[in-house]
Amino acid sequence: MLTLHHLNNSRSQRILWLLEELGTPYEIVKYRRMEPIPLAPPELKAVHPLGKSPVITDGGRTIAESGAIVEYLIDTYGNGRFRPEHGTDDWWRYVHWMHFAEGSAMLPLLLALYASLLGDAAAPLRPRIDAEIENHLSYMDRELGDRRFFVGDDLTGADVQLIFVVEAAGSRLDPWPRLVAYRDRMHARPAYQRGLEKGGPYQLLSR
Repeated sequence: MLTLHHLNNSRSQRILWLLEELGTPYEIVKYRRMEPIPLAPPELKAVHPLGKSPVITDGGRTIAESGAIVEYLIDTYGNGRFRPEHGTDDWWRYVHWMHFAEGSAMLPLLLALYASLLGDAAAPLRPRIDAEIENHLSYMDRELGDRRFFVGDDLTGADVQLIFVVEAAGSRLDPWPRLVAYRDRMHARPAYQRGLEKGGPYQLLSR
């Protein structure tokens, strides 16, 4: 049985969304962040050495990293859906956004979160962090334009990857109403709503 090891307030929420879009049977094993520092619990290390979520197990396979999980699920259960035809212009646009989400966009958002915990000690870094976040969101807004999705005319794995970026941006997204509308469209999808119901409360710590 395909199993998602789901941590609250984490990237595994987007995997729940994809699983609901795919409609393939799966199980959820839930983990909760520790307190007062919201780290993943040590039990996750029994699933994968990194001790992070999302992680899926499927038969004899254990797969970590959101992008790898998205690709595996689409390849294995998508029946040709949720990705463009290989080698087309849309395919390479898809590959770009799949890597951009974690390779570029999330780093300054994470740095902003960590800087907020350091208080005044992080003041010299904040202008650079803020500029990078603005650069990435502005780029996403221009590239999205009036499209409903980031690639082609239908939902793809790129949207599944990028949803966490726009969610993590929080109120920083407000200057880009097209990105706000995009986020709201994705959130309104029935499969996204089902994923929220199954995953439980979802509140990101954005700064």
